[in-house]
Amino acid sequence: MRELKKALEAHYRAYNRRRYVHPDPLEFLYGAESSADQEVIGLIAACLAYGRVSQILASVGRVLDVMGSGSLRGGSPRAFLERTPAEGISRMFEGFSHRFTTGRELAALLTGVKRALADRGSMEELFAAGADASDQTVLPALARFVGELRSYAGSVLPSLLPSPADGSACKRLNLFLRWMVRRDAVDPGPWTAVSPAKLVVPLDTHMFRISRALGLTARRQADLKSALEITRGFGAIRPDDPVRYDFSLTRLALNPACRENGIERFFPVVEPASLR
Repeated sequence: MRELKKALEAHYRAYNRRRYVHPDPLEFLYGAESSADQEVIGLIAACLAYGRVSQILASVGRVLDVMGSGSLRGGSPRAFLERTPAEGISRMFEGFSHRFTTGRELAALLTGVKRALADRGSMEELFAAGADASDQTVLPALARFVGELRSYAGSVLPSLLPSPADGSACKRLNLFLRWMVRRDAVDPGPWTAVSPAKLVVPLDTHMFRISRALGLTARRQADLKSALEITRGFGAIRPDDPVRYDFSLTRLALNPACRENGIERFFPVVEPASLR
């Protein structure tokens, strides 16, 4: 475990840098002028983060363009939601689609966010209202957060708002929470009400393969139980920050330049091609 921690820390120091972010929807958050805009952009970007990365970036960019904040150009999506009535939001996103997500679903999500902001003041306040100090992870609060947003939206929105209460690993919403809660060279971390120690690994196929190779799980499905088991594994290394290595490790699948410091020696059963 000591050798693995040493290798993970070296990999983190080498590749947890903004120059390795592209292509990643996280980059849209860097153009936000305030934390209020970061959490709105982050939720949109995370909810649409499924499918090919080029398609994800194009879809998020289109949504932000309609909201007047441009692909990476500042502007205020929060102000857009505050000033635009629900009917206007629905009209503006007619014809939008991103794989399984329709313009109607996206408009419902944005309307739900609009109503939540009017009621609670921020997404952080909405999330924190559902948290309990005794919670071991963010999952109970995340289930309540999703339930509240679904209620504000007037729709379950299965393609956009999965819930751990339904057994989902909630990769995209755990990614959103990583962006909101952690603060370092990559994650902007505008929230202060949630502890990084309670975060859960955003488990995609790449992270699942890497975690199996590292011996953090022997499970065969990238499901909620696997996400929790892998989080506990990383938590044994960094109890204060179990999601610390998520960004740098997932670069192994996205950027060949991030495979140069020897972390692969801990992957004895994984061929390099399977990490791409």
